[in-house]
Amino acid sequence: MLRCNDILPSGAKRDNGGTMTCSALKVLSWCGAMAGLIAGGLVAPAPSARAAGVLKVAMTAGDLPVTTGNPDQGFEGFRFVGWNLYDALINWDLSKGDRASDIKPGLATEWHVDPANHKRWIFTLRQGVKWHDGCDFTADDVVWNFQRVSDPKAPQFFTQQFALSRAYLTNFDSIEKIDDRSVAITTKFVESLFPYDMSYVLMISRCRAEALHYDWTAYANQPSGTGPYRFASMTAHERMELVPNNDYWDKARVPKQDRLVLLPMPEAATRTAALLSDQVNFIEAPAPDAIPVLKRAAMQIVSNAYPHNWPYILNFTRGPFTDLRVRQAANYAINRDDVVDLVGGMATPEYAEVPPTLPYYGHPVIYKFDKAKARALLKDANCLPCKVTLAISTSGSGQMQSLPMNELVKQQLEDAGFEVTLNVMDWNALLDVSRSGVPKYPNVDGMNASRGLLDPVSAIIKPVATAYWSPAGSNWGHFGTPEADALVKQIFEEFEPEKRLALLTRLHEYESEQALMIFVVHDLNPRALSPKVHGFVQAQNWFQDLTPITVDP
Repeated sequence: MLRCNDILPSGAKRDNGGTMTCSALKVLSWCGAMAGLIAGGLVAPAPSARAAGVLKVAMTAGDLPVTTGNPDQGFEGFRFVGWNLYDALINWDLSKGDRASDIKPGLATEWHVDPANHKRWIFTLRQGVKWHDGCDFTADDVVWNFQRVSDPKAPQFFTQQFALSRAYLTNFDSIEKIDDRSVAITTKFVESLFPYDMSYVLMISRCRAEALHYDWTAYANQPSGTGPYRFASMTAHERMELVPNNDYWDKARVPKQDRLVLLPMPEAATRTAALLSDQVNFIEAPAPDAIPVLKRAAMQIVSNAYPHNWPYILNFTRGPFTDLRVRQAANYAINRDDVVDLVGGMATPEYAEVPPTLPYYGHPVIYKFDKAKARALLKDANCLPCKVTLAISTSGSGQMQSLPMNELVKQQLEDAGFEVTLNVMDWNALLDVSRSGVPKYPNVDGMNASRGLLDPVSAIIKPVATAYWSPAGSNWGHFGTPEADALVKQIFEEFEPEKRLALLTRLHEYESEQALMIFVVHDLNPRALSPKVHGFVQAQNWFQDLTPITVDP
């Protein structure tokens, strides 16, 4: 059995009176978490025999993602359930770790804009694909799926999926079947980057849904997709088990493990304890202070740059952040190096929306820490002390070490002249704030929601274009200026890549000048894996491919 003394950090000592150092006390919090797991029967006190090839993942999510198509629980839901059970017309290439991921053919083998009508996109569909239930994948299925998430008059319309898909369908207008091999999607406005939006709309089995008479509760317990894994079982709020789809259309991505087990564990200490006790063999976002302990236990620590930012998204309809000087002050108030230290170096300082590794970074304003300048800006804006309410979550996909990071930022803001109230909630509740936007939550001045920068539309266009004002899109705080809308229009109407890149770069620089968000850090996406786990390649992406992984007995 692993004892607490076995996991004390090197150099952690008791003094003559038995008092432990701060580091040792932190480690004992993991011991306490482990003891609680053992007492509750969730962690065996000693390693037990397990079937070979079972990958057991501890997610940061507070609950299991929904299985009815597009998942909840943020991009972690996509990562572990969405992309395993389902495919989109366009998928993501997650096979490489040395470059940023990009889209690739999924259930569509090819797509192009109609040269006679730039609002019309034609998708050629993959042939010979079967759903997990044995039915053939058809063009009719694609039309049915889009109606399910967009047409309230359709019998298959599902409000939950409409809400979870809405941010990706802002520009979707209609869909038509051309023939058995192709469909055409018409957009509301010309968008040269529209294919990226289609990578986030997952396809479910019409055959299964019709057989269950659109009983979505029943479907959730018997989901059917075309993805590399099939649904095996689920214990509500506790665990979900998936097994390989040996008939998957992409033979290179048939899973190499026997079974995938998903366990929601929102507490970092609980995840760490579970890995050290061999209850799981793959954890998301290990506690930074636990990383030396995990390394000494021969665990693999894997990290990589990826398109992520951890900001505060701001309310532009009312409150202090409508004043540019207040937004600038908040950015100058942040000592980002301290935040990086807090997470054990598993992040990089963020001075603009996207990291410098992205091609449209340009030359944004660099908001270096300057407390005096921040206080002077607040005084000039007649907002000292400057009272703000920030919505935050306890954990969640991409939220890193949410509570300690938010407490540190709160302290830094208050040192510069702010008075901060943190409105703490679970991840799904914060996602509701995010999806509903300021129309539903007008008294929230800002929210800390990590953002996926997978493509330029999600990264820098949706946060500023009025076409994406929430709840119809993901412009949460209703930022909008003629300059931003004009730049977005130029980008969407430019199909020549180099010219479009120059416009994207100018838009990113403009957003920096506007202090669009409170910029904090970019995550390095750490994970901890058992030495029994082999074959995982961490893509520079929010999504990851688990199919190559093997697990020793």
